[in-house]
Amino acid sequence: MKRILAVLAVAGLIAGCGGGSGGGSGNRLSIATGGTTGVYYVYGGGLAKQLSANIANTQATASVTSASIENIKLLATGKADIGFSQTDTAADAVNGTGSFTEKQPVKALARIYDNYSHVVVAPGVKADKVADLKGKTVSLGPPNSGTQVVARRMLEAAGLNPDTDISKQQLSINESVQAVKDGTVDAFFWVGGLPTAGVVDLATSKPDMKILDTSDVLAEMQREYGEQYVGLDIAMDVYKLDGKVRTVGIANVLLVPDSMDEQLAYDITRTLFEKKQELIAVHPEAENLDPELAQQVQPVSLHAGAARYFQEKS
Repeated sequence: MKRILAVLAVAGLIAGCGGGSGGGSGNRLSIATGGTTGVYYVYGGGLAKQLSANIANTQATASVTSASIENIKLLATGKADIGFSQTDTAADAVNGTGSFTEKQPVKALARIYDNYSHVVVAPGVKADKVADLKGKTVSLGPPNSGTQVVARRMLEAAGLNPDTDISKQQLSINESVQAVKDGTVDAFFWVGGLPTAGVVDLATSKPDMKILDTSDVLAEMQREYGEQYVGLDIAMDVYKLDGKVRTVGIANVLLVPDSMDEQLAYDITRTLFEKKQELIAVHPEAENLDPELAQQVQPVSLHAGAARYFQEKS
């Protein structure tokens, strides 16, 4: 816990430096991440530090965002250079479906780790499965987030209408955690890596909170959206709680504009893997970096620079 909080403080300093490409000499790279107590932000802050230190004439910064959907839109409009995204949102982006009205000009550098769906229920609230959230006040995650995409699909798979069967809130992970502490929401959805600092914080202050088993909605989600959704176990000791919970998992990818210079994309990918140990020190999800798995980014295409790196390493 102390390490995660310390990293958040460091990442905050990195993110506060500003960002955006263009202007001045060298590369100024903006990394679009997520909320400050989510894994994207911590991981992105660590990556920014390594890119700045290991690519000549480069200054990289991590920025707070609503995550996947917003990140892709920032990449497509030239307001970010690297973005974290769930693969379901990335699939919508390259196909011009879901939250996107047209195909988005993005490509992938690597698949990096898997996200775990968290359906967090406040102490004292009676709910054992997703369908039990009917009539309750529930945060689906912030607008333009991958969390909200998954939350809506999970509710629909459980037979609920996300707009009418719950009292819908659209809160960030930080806001959701505080809302549970304040007693203003009954539950919230969060899709992220393990551990997520915001959930660590909540479990520490509210150890009688619970995370729902969502395995009963997986088959319907796979039927509707394909095998991009998988069953994963959350070992609850990462939150200092007992047991394990079966939930819906989804992979994460690092995306860049398809117009990114090939050599720069190569250098970013090289740094990501060569500095794996340094990234593990920032967040344990970096342990999952694997060159073979990293190339599994379908239906997004690998950027030519990333493809060259993996070819050299094969």
